[in-house]
Amino acid sequence: MTTNAFPTDLTPAQLLYPDMEAEFASTRRMLERVPEGSDDFKPHAKSMSLKALATHIAELPTFGKLIVNTAEFDFGTGKWETPTIGSNAERLAFFEKNAAEMKSAVEGADWAALAVEWTLRAGEQIYVKDKKSSLLRTMTFSHIAHHRAQLGVYLRELDLAIPGMYGPSADEM
Repeated sequence: MTTNAFPTDLTPAQLLYPDMEAEFASTRRMLERVPEGSDDFKPHAKSMSLKALATHIAELPTFGKLIVNTAEFDFGTGKWETPTIGSNAERLAFFEKNAAEMKSAVEGADWAALAVEWTLRAGEQIYVKDKKSSLLRTMTFSHIAHHRAQLGVYLRELDLAIPGMYGPSADEM
């Protein structure tokens, strides 16, 4: 008698990304803290501006949708246009739309679709090429968490409270 090590009744979203909603909630809490009037703030000359960082975080779920729904993205032929965001309320609405669309795409993907390779390139220059299931983790969830941590540094430098991500923060204790 053989035992299947994986529960076959679970979807990829349920098995591979059970933390999706929690990650979006953590991201939402950080984005809610972005203060109006500090768009140009940078903790270092090489850092991107607060506005650019927060907007990048808000747009990252579009990569998840793109990964699920396409075979590749080529910066050489495709246009990637980040919208102009006028306020934090607009940024939060942008994030909510992108997160909902990514969630829908991921929840609609089956095992076969996520086993296919996806490529990010600029013409002949390949940046990443891997299975969609892996790239959803690295190019979206891990990428968002990385930039959320950066945003935490910006908020701390602005003397703002940091919300907890995986438990209470020092500001919440």
